[in-house]
Amino acid sequence: MNLAKPPGILAGLIGAGIQASRTPALHEHEGAAQGLTYLYRLIDLDQLKLDSSALEELLTAAQYMGFTGLNITFPCKQAILPLLDELSPEARGIGAVNTVVLKHGRRIGHNTDCLGFAEGFRRGLPDVSRQHVVQMGAGGAGAAVAHALLSEGVQRLSVFDVEVARAQALVDNLNQHFPGTRARVGHDLESTLAQACGLVNTTPMGMAKLPGMPVPKALLRAELWVAEIVYFPLETELLREARALGCRTLNGATMAVYQAVKAFELFSGVAPDPQRMTEHFQRLGN
Repeated sequence: MNLAKPPGILAGLIGAGIQASRTPALHEHEGAAQGLTYLYRLIDLDQLKLDSSALEELLTAAQYMGFTGLNITFPCKQAILPLLDELSPEARGIGAVNTVVLKHGRRIGHNTDCLGFAEGFRRGLPDVSRQHVVQMGAGGAGAAVAHALLSEGVQRLSVFDVEVARAQALVDNLNQHFPGTRARVGHDLESTLAQACGLVNTTPMGMAKLPGMPVPKALLRAELWVAEIVYFPLETELLREARALGCRTLNGATMAVYQAVKAFELFSGVAPDPQRMTEHFQRLGN
């Protein structure tokens, strides 16, 4: 009996400064392994000299051109919300979208970042203290990571952001979804970090296009565990300095792979092989 293969997949990534992204290679390699015609394109706002105000036009163009779906990254994960027809329960609860399925003329938003970070945290830092964690950043990725951290048992989460109102909005969202008022807005980074057991960076600081650290080096200490969601480069300045002090660390690789695993399934309707995608990601180098 001849079974028809799924139709070809045309997917893309919308974001700023994404030329170093491994996502296209990750999707296309797994597509080939599954026997699919799978094309994945970068839609780089920086290269196109656009900003997030162009999202509506880009979404419409993608629909006209027959895109199956789009991944969404910095700085568009929250800006895209009002442009969508439907949100998955996860995306609605988190308040951010990193995956959009384009189907039957509708735009359906999903969030696979939360699952991706939680999987990486469980695998890379399974036995660390979850008593008090400091999170830098309250944007789209930060919202997903914060939900993942509280789901994974963090007892107290202090959220810092350059926009205090954004941090407050995330904290309010978290405390509506998780009992015990475990999230709060951070105000004094030095004293808060001195009391914490873990630090998570969800800002774009450390990316190839935004080098630097989200916290002063002087505030790091060996007892802290440090997690990063940036994955190009895999070794950010934050991770390098933390490791030099003896901190346990987690880079952004597992989150990148596992958010892509779920996005691949949403785009193609085919279950990918997570191990194969992980091995291919590692072969892509830094």
